[in-house]
Amino acid sequence: MKQVVLEYSGGGVKIVDVPLPAMEGEGVLVRTAFSVISPGTERASVEMARRSLLDKARSRPDLVRKAWQSVKTHGLMETYRLARDRLDAYTPLGYSSAGVVLESSCQDYVPGDRVACGGVGYASHAEVVYVPKNLAARIPEGVALEDAAFATLGAIALQGIRQAGVSLGERVLVIGLGLVGQLTVQLLKAQGCLAFGVDLSKEAAALALRCGANGAVAREALAPEDTVQRFTNGVGFDAAIITASTSSNDPVEVASQLLRDRGRLVVVGAVKADLHREPFYSKELEVRFSRSYGPGRYDPVYEEKGIDYPVGYVRWTEKRNMEGFLDMLKGGMVRPGGLVTHRLPIQEAEAAYRTIAGIEGGNTVGVIFEYPQETPGPAAGPVVLRTEAIPPVKATANVGIALIGAGNFAKGFLLPPLKRSSTELVVVVNSSGPSARKVAERFGFRMCSTDPNEALAQDNVHAAVIATPHHLHARQAALALKRGKHVFVEKPLALTEGELQEVMETALASGQYLAVGFNRRFSPMIALLREFLKEKGAHPLVMSYRVNAGPLPPGHWAHDPDIGGGRILGEVCHFVDTLYFLCGHPLQEIRASALPVIGDTHPPDNLVATLSFADGSLGTIVYTSRGSPALPKERLEVFGGGCSAVVEDFRLLELFQGHRRVRRWSTGSQQKGYKEEVESFLDVVRGKRPPAFSLEELAAVTRATMAIQEAVRKGRPVTL
Repeated sequence: MKQVVLEYSGGGVKIVDVPLPAMEGEGVLVRTAFSVISPGTERASVEMARRSLLDKARSRPDLVRKAWQSVKTHGLMETYRLARDRLDAYTPLGYSSAGVVLESSCQDYVPGDRVACGGVGYASHAEVVYVPKNLAARIPEGVALEDAAFATLGAIALQGIRQAGVSLGERVLVIGLGLVGQLTVQLLKAQGCLAFGVDLSKEAAALALRCGANGAVAREALAPEDTVQRFTNGVGFDAAIITASTSSNDPVEVASQLLRDRGRLVVVGAVKADLHREPFYSKELEVRFSRSYGPGRYDPVYEEKGIDYPVGYVRWTEKRNMEGFLDMLKGGMVRPGGLVTHRLPIQEAEAAYRTIAGIEGGNTVGVIFEYPQETPGPAAGPVVLRTEAIPPVKATANVGIALIGAGNFAKGFLLPPLKRSSTELVVVVNSSGPSARKVAERFGFRMCSTDPNEALAQDNVHAAVIATPHHLHARQAALALKRGKHVFVEKPLALTEGELQEVMETALASGQYLAVGFNRRFSPMIALLREFLKEKGAHPLVMSYRVNAGPLPPGHWAHDPDIGGGRILGEVCHFVDTLYFLCGHPLQEIRASALPVIGDTHPPDNLVATLSFADGSLGTIVYTSRGSPALPKERLEVFGGGCSAVVEDFRLLELFQGHRRVRRWSTGSQQKGYKEEVESFLDVVRGKRPPAFSLEELAAVTRATMAIQEAVRKGRPVTL
């Protein structure tokens, strides 16, 4: 299918063929009839993409700090490569559309329903979109699909008005008469308010007057004292809503001049908001920010999981704002059709963005894309990028790879060694069609898809590399094993005992090789340390693994018990495996304690765990998110039989015996074993070396990690 994307590394807008989106949860697959460009937001995205790397860095100092930390950890060239990978991406454009439901995975809608769609990354400029159920709204009978396509933008305008708390007869100033500003004016009029608009453009002010504004002027013609006198009888405006997008502070300064005593200022657009004390203090002005479409925005529980807020507590959510706007369309109280300045087929998208960027064309307000409806919809199936004949693939020579999950980790750490090896990169799967397409182009995959089943059905795929979110690992690994594919799956292998049992039984029955991304055991430093301990007969061991993990944002997916499983299952498993690998004996008992999480907002991520092994060895894991980022992340110390060893963040290995240091190995970049684990997996598949893992090992490490979580929860030791 066709989709409009922004190439972030160069700023170009393209139309690309991508696979149909995947059904990821409770939602709908919609064939788009119309989508609306948001000129301000999308122009800003294109302009940012066109900036130089230096200008982009200046606009995001927070990312510069992260990059500098990465330089200290990974080295300059590796950091440059990782940054380039993040920038070399297709970004979907658009977030307001309307169409007809093709498929539904929820009870709210059935195929054939007409719906308005919202959401960045969902209601994109694409022939078919997947939208979660709380970002779709049924279109009332009698409302045209073209008008309904404005619903998300209308919800933004409605939310700004709700934040202003205006009532019948109040005088409201609207600064910025772009598309959202024009809709705000119409909605204020429908609510019985008097609306006055201001914009830099004379044409925008004239359009507002034609569409019903009580008054509107260009900024250059605005005389604050005269406006207050004529339009408000000298009182001042009751409320001001800023819908402009500018780096200037002028909209805020104008609003503070024109508002009455104890007036209300609502900021909807992306503007500079330096509040000079005098006017805000002397008038006791109230300032509010309006967050996009309304309550629920940026809440993954609401948007992605489809859990609604009770209407008695939250009357107007983003979905209910969309529904409210659609009801006003039905009643004829708002008419977005009068705001349309350009109507183009989707095939002319590149010209549309040149128009809104001011490169060609005149004044733009409402820009609508039309999608062909008279022909059959886009076909399902992978998108083929390379059509040359595929050479015979033998297990002893070339290995056909399906990559399932093509996020930043896979692009940064798994694909480079896969690309360098003698493999056939057959198909890449990602939930985002544009992302799958870009990865396929960059790394040379033959096909891209959004459906793992399509990928695993390819006869020339011999192995699946799985790097999806944690909750999908066990299910997708089992699916690939059932299809007769060898599997490399990123950690964790499973989040529950039931998932673990299923994948173990499937692996045993399939006879295929199953490897998990416990990369640290493949680090050359860990391999050398293990040989040293064996050679010196150092067992039993005392091992201490300190991990200065750093905090994750409260809403990060890794904290979600249903998706990421929490940081114990999601990351501590690495350190359990490393200690298990070094010891080489079965685990017997787990003890663990953790700091409580304030508000119980996510699983614990500050803990101490003690592991007891069958040979008497002991291991401790100190895992914390509360440390200084200036301290290196990982430090491993091992003691036994008169020997000691230190691994410092996989940059330094020191081995000691008796009274002297017998080995010191220092490297400029981390030796974490990513390259070596991929090489090992491929060699096992080719029959060149024995498996690096047994199923018993994988099960033992996974169960031990689950036992840490259980010991924390129950407050007592867990016997394995």
